[in-house]
Amino acid sequence: MLCVALVLSMGVAKAQDSTTAAFKPSGHLWGYTFGDAFTKAHSDTLSRGGSNQYSGVPGNNIQGGGKTAFQFRRIYLGYTADISKKFTAELLLEAADNFASGNPPANGAAVTPAGDQTANGKLAFYIKLANLRWKNVWKGTDLVVGQVYTPSFAMLTEKIWSYRSVERTIADIRRTPSYDMGVTLQGKFDAKGNYGYNVMIGNGTSAKPAQNNFRSFYGDVYAKFLNQHLVFDVYADYTRENWVKTWHHSRQMLKGFVAYTTPKLTVGVEGFINNLQKDLFATKIAGGTDTLTNAATGLAIFVHGNIIKEKLRFFARVDFYNPMNKVNNNIYKSYAGNTGNYNDNSYKTTVTTTNGTIATTYASTGDETYKQTFVTAGLDYSPAKNVHFMPNIWFENYASQLTGPNFPTIIGKVKSDYDLAYRLTFYYIFGKSGRIANETFQP
Repeated sequence: MLCVALVLSMGVAKAQDSTTAAFKPSGHLWGYTFGDAFTKAHSDTLSRGGSNQYSGVPGNNIQGGGKTAFQFRRIYLGYTADISKKFTAELLLEAADNFASGNPPANGAAVTPAGDQTANGKLAFYIKLANLRWKNVWKGTDLVVGQVYTPSFAMLTEKIWSYRSVERTIADIRRTPSYDMGVTLQGKFDAKGNYGYNVMIGNGTSAKPAQNNFRSFYGDVYAKFLNQHLVFDVYADYTRENWVKTWHHSRQMLKGFVAYTTPKLTVGVEGFINNLQKDLFATKIAGGTDTLTNAATGLAIFVHGNIIKEKLRFFARVDFYNPMNKVNNNIYKSYAGNTGNYNDNSYKTTVTTTNGTIATTYASTGDETYKQTFVTAGLDYSPAKNVHFMPNIWFENYASQLTGPNFPTIIGKVKSDYDLAYRLTFYYIFGKSGRIANETFQP
């Protein structure tokens, strides 16, 4: 893509030179922060949910009582610099709370943290975006090189959902890469931006260096109708995870999005199917192991709108997630997934008290089949522009797909249980609002 852009741009170089004399380089600093005061009202018995926000955090039903705390979940600090009429640079630093990928986050030494806290528990910034944008490398298309947002959700669907400060999109919860190091083309097919596309080749490792020779491919096309109130988006990506003679393991997502959005009311639906080739190691009841191709699916439905213009809004969302479609309780007794954030485990949780000190230990049950249903709802009070206070609930139900005579112990709360948190979320924006890729600012 870079070579094509260079060739096509040569023909307009002289015209650019004649217009740059009056240009004055400029830049602006911007950012936002969100966090919560929360209390964990109930904890799932098996600490399910993997890297969900409150997996493993003790609730009021756990010995010692529920956790109540104040927490930052994201701090952004960005700078956008207009180098010339054709070139713009972007730098974005992020600090976010730790989460434990595939493990209960409260389990001390048994956890492998995957967040931005230092060893002593303090928040630390890392470089999330660092890129150079070549505007109109050909008519209607920008070329961006560096660490940049992928076409997955950050540039459109998250913006329409509007409430990243409350929860990630359903694809983001599964950690579909929102940014990556690579090269991308971002284009519009018409002057008004009713139709457009984004394509990208990246390392597939977000902010980390490339770890293998497999690159990730991303792309989406979108269309906006009815004065841009009705929005459609289709997204796809592909990544090889392992590729040896005896094991061809890959991940390929297809995602669709449709929304009707106005300043007064927005309704949206987002759904995906992630095809995980040769991902599941399924242990047979009769003995032996099969390697199965799996498909994980997710569906999110949301609504938000005005109650009092510019002062008070409401929002609500429900998600349905199924990690695997190959569960057969007559043939297999357990399944082990091999794609991160699509292999969330469950844990037998034991709480003990010794001399007044509470200790929590976990033992894996091996059940990765459980479906998840997520619900959030709340109010958005804005006492001033770019300042928001949002009382809300955070609820996640877990339901194992293991059932029948081969699984006599999968009953009661082992079969199904939930996490529940009550929160007051705060969110504020500072500096000049916006970024090249249209930062997600709430209405």
